[in-house]
Amino acid sequence: MTKNVLVLFGGQSPEHPVSIVTAVGVLNALDRDDYTPIPVGINHHGDWVLAGTHQPEDAPWSVATLINQRPVETTHTTALSDELPEVPATTTPVALRSVNSSTQLIDVDGKVIADIDVAFPLLHGPNGEDGTVQGLFETLNVPYVGAGVLASAVGMDKHFMKIAFQHAGLKVGPWVTVTDADWRTNRTAALEAIAALELPLFVKPARGGSSLGITRITMLSELEKAIEHAREYDTKVVVEQGILGREIECGVLDGLNGAKPKASYPGEIVVTDDDQDFQFYDFTSKYQSADSAELSCPAELDEDVTELVRTQAVTAFQAVDAAGLSRVDFFYTYDNELIINEINTMPGFTPISMYPQMWQRTGIEYPELIDTLLQLAQQG
Repeated sequence: MTKNVLVLFGGQSPEHPVSIVTAVGVLNALDRDDYTPIPVGINHHGDWVLAGTHQPEDAPWSVATLINQRPVETTHTTALSDELPEVPATTTPVALRSVNSSTQLIDVDGKVIADIDVAFPLLHGPNGEDGTVQGLFETLNVPYVGAGVLASAVGMDKHFMKIAFQHAGLKVGPWVTVTDADWRTNRTAALEAIAALELPLFVKPARGGSSLGITRITMLSELEKAIEHAREYDTKVVVEQGILGREIECGVLDGLNGAKPKASYPGEIVVTDDDQDFQFYDFTSKYQSADSAELSCPAELDEDVTELVRTQAVTAFQAVDAAGLSRVDFFYTYDNELIINEINTMPGFTPISMYPQMWQRTGIEYPELIDTLLQLAQQG
């Protein structure tokens, strides 16, 4: 008997369209002999919408059919186009409820659509990857893929993430955090602290993702505008000193049945349309332009550096108390120093996403990766 998997995607964050494309990839890789997908999208209003109502039987999922559009030949793709998809508005939302130790997906009249055995939240950014939805699943006793409430929150907040990394003995680059109170009442002091950093600087929303709201600046005269732009996405801002070096990523996958987490071969991001010393792997490079960034995996590193990356990736995973999966990003400087950048507790699964590509080149194919994650969720 197959188990019902709630595949939850969309959400109210700016990373809404990325989440939709991620869901298409997961749905097409799900083993239908073991799992029955129940796709549900969250639209920009926060409504939960039963998705895939126009999905042809036994046909591959597409962005169009997932968001309840009629299938069109040109829409059978899992890549983001210039016209970003979104979960439609609805007058008939669905919801979860807990009854007699089981969790049900119901319609507005209370009719049961499906019993939910396990959830696969594919939400990126705030209100999805930050512990909020994870808390919902905890209260409903629904097993779910990925990090728990605390790890999700820490992994989403670049300020507290860096503190956790430092405590674990990992090297973190210089940064300054600017809170909402700092910016409103003590702006001069904040700007002075930032001025002590070396240019260029990267100005980021503290609790954002997919490179949205990030600005690279080379002059302090650009700083206030960059902070205001980041504050459009989050009232807390992190300003990081640019680090000249190679961008190295590493996937971490939790161990089944109490085994230790393991790390993939490291991969290196090469932004092919950026000729500057400090590369900027932005939203377009990640999701909309397959030609603007390339993955080299295994990265061309000495064997001892490769093992150091893999070891430190697992250390970072454990430092934030992650579970299931994570992608850990590093800088490897030209002085042979490894500096951790961040951890992503719900990395993307689009066709050009780095996490599944790194595991594929390490020896775990995409369907096996999905199955392992669902097994991890259910073993508690």
